[in-house]
Amino acid sequence: MNKVPMTIAETKAAVQSGRLTAEQSVAEALERINAWNGKLKAFVTVDGDRALADARHLDHLAAMGVPKGPLFGVPLAIKDIIDVAGLRTGGGSLTRKDAAVAQADAEVVTRLRNAGAVIMGKVATVEYAFGGWGSNETVGAPHNPWDLECARVPGGSSSGSGVAVAAGLVPGALGSDTGGSIRLPSSFAGMVGLKTTAGLIPKTGVLPLSDILDTIGPMTRCVEDAAILFDVLMGHAPGSSVPAKVEAKEAFRNKRIGVPVDLGVSLHPDTAKVYADIQERLKAAGATLVPVRFPTSLADYAAPCGMFLAVDSYRHYGPLAEEEPNRLGDPVRKRMLSGKSVTAVDYSKNLERREREKAVIAAVFETVDTILMPSTAMPAPVLGEHPEHDSPAVFTRFANYFDLAAISLPVGLSSNGLPIAMQFVVPGLAEARALDLAYRLEMAEGGPILCPLLAKMA
Repeated sequence: MNKVPMTIAETKAAVQSGRLTAEQSVAEALERINAWNGKLKAFVTVDGDRALADARHLDHLAAMGVPKGPLFGVPLAIKDIIDVAGLRTGGGSLTRKDAAVAQADAEVVTRLRNAGAVIMGKVATVEYAFGGWGSNETVGAPHNPWDLECARVPGGSSSGSGVAVAAGLVPGALGSDTGGSIRLPSSFAGMVGLKTTAGLIPKTGVLPLSDILDTIGPMTRCVEDAAILFDVLMGHAPGSSVPAKVEAKEAFRNKRIGVPVDLGVSLHPDTAKVYADIQERLKAAGATLVPVRFPTSLADYAAPCGMFLAVDSYRHYGPLAEEEPNRLGDPVRKRMLSGKSVTAVDYSKNLERREREKAVIAAVFETVDTILMPSTAMPAPVLGEHPEHDSPAVFTRFANYFDLAAISLPVGLSSNGLPIAMQFVVPGLAEARALDLAYRLEMAEGGPILCPLLAKMA
């Protein structure tokens, strides 16, 4: 390997011009996966033979004059709760080790293939997507590529998606976000993750966690790539959501950025510094910062969102949580079992509160374009030294609870060189706004912040 892995946009340009074939693109990705996955453990299944065959087929069609799709030859990874035809959907759990292979692609995978993408295989997940740190007691966790010497949490539950993308094994991956499962790995492993509005992207062929909160979205190294994948997942015309270039010095002119008055938890000193610094840089780029107050602290919304997760997970997987001897990891089992004791009255009251306070949140968005908040309260801790039973989703669940959209991107580094991310939260169905704001910030910061491991591939 003699170059930093290309982004989705760079791959598109290379294959459309004929400088790169789909087979070459996939072969290079396989070389990276073979070289690094033994250490990183991002992929749980590498479908190399089929990926090469699919790439050759794409090249054959192109040689016959068939137009190249918007993802022609782009190698992508799929979270292992999403069906890929011919592969077992493992769900990160020993309870599915004997599951039959999927007979058909999930709808989102079909859309990627129809656009010319090549599926490289399945990547790791927390069991049944229920956990924010990225740990997995039963089948193991991927290795966060920002620290090759020390195992740090990769973020969950889309742990393998985050590691595969951050490390450059593939330029993009699909993740799911029910309480932060795209944005948490995007924060801890340092890449871009888009949480879409619930119900916007089809979940056919996806293992459920919470029917009312589950969402599918892209994970990439830069904002432009996230927009490219989002357009394909949505069936939009290619490039519809790709933000226009802006002048960095005035990137946020006339933009109103809401800043929560009460986060509800203390930030790690490095995260607090980056959060303060980014607010100053936004003001320098023309933004108006607007203090916003919610009925309770930002972190206080994590628990009511967690109630939905617990109840719905028990509804789907209660028999697995109850069986003896038990095959689930203890943390995931306890989360599922906690949903058993929630009464119908309490669940109904939570739904009522959610609907009531949605009006308050809507009123906030009449005064601001977005709400800025940290993606996580701290950089990635050491795996095993983190508080497993305390979720890191203290800020991310806010967007899930209120049916909002959000995007996370790295904006700084900790004192020991770990990524620190912020998120822009926007109204539901305003993904294009989130992408535009994130692109403006990425450009104002001089471009995306990338994992140092990419330099080892140069």
